[in-house]
Amino acid sequence: MTRQARKMSNTGIYHVIMRGNEKKSIFADRDDKQRFLEGIKSKKKESSFMLYAYCLMDNHVHLLLNTYNENLAEIMKSITVRYASFYNCKYNRVGHVFQDRFKSEPVEDQRYLLGVIRYIHNNPLKAGIVGSAADYEWSSLSNYIQLAGTYWLDVAYILGMFADDQSKALSEFKKFSLQIDDTPFLDSDDEKSVRTLEEGRAYLKEYLRNNAICIEIGQIKDEQQLRSEVINCLRTKTKLSQRAIATLLGINKSTVERQK
Repeated sequence: MTRQARKMSNTGIYHVIMRGNEKKSIFADRDDKQRFLEGIKSKKKESSFMLYAYCLMDNHVHLLLNTYNENLAEIMKSITVRYASFYNCKYNRVGHVFQDRFKSEPVEDQRYLLGVIRYIHNNPLKAGIVGSAADYEWSSLSNYIQLAGTYWLDVAYILGMFADDQSKALSEFKKFSLQIDDTPFLDSDDEKSVRTLEEGRAYLKEYLRNNAICIEIGQIKDEQQLRSEVINCLRTKTKLSQRAIATLLGINKSTVERQK
């Protein structure tokens, strides 16, 4: 089947999603996520593209950037090749780390731009990983709130859309970020794409880590309250079957069926 041509943006702004090959995890620990961000910073030193938002999940990445007339594919290739080289070397592996082709959508107006930023920052919240988007360490929402990382993330440009005064702009940005929005952005059902045991295991590892739950997946079955919370999360936030959830947690299918 012939690939569909990538839609080009008149503004140069794109929402990009990169997934792990076969939807597998691309980040095993904090150092991996930090290394990925360092790769973006290094690429920025070589080119003029601007980053407006990001969110690193265990098996995929969201970026919102302005290419400023540079080639989007070249920018993404540089970022992914740098990280894949590091990842394969660190874990003594070969082969693809990312899916062969990243997804992208053009962002053509200010309203949609702000909506995409809100969606990206709320990705961990919608996935049930954190109770508040602001609690997630690996998204640019913290950069906005703390006004940090502005040398490589264009926080000022986005905040300027809310108000000229920085303090007022930040206050309005926070209010905007908390509003509920059902606009169907690119791949807006990321958490619902968890269908296989491999994807479920990666999802659950991220859930435990981001909620500071220091146990292994195999121990969840022995913690009744946590087991109930996890079952409910997997049933509502993923497309895993009841049998798959039972297999993942090492419990009987009937236990999953009885869970309210």
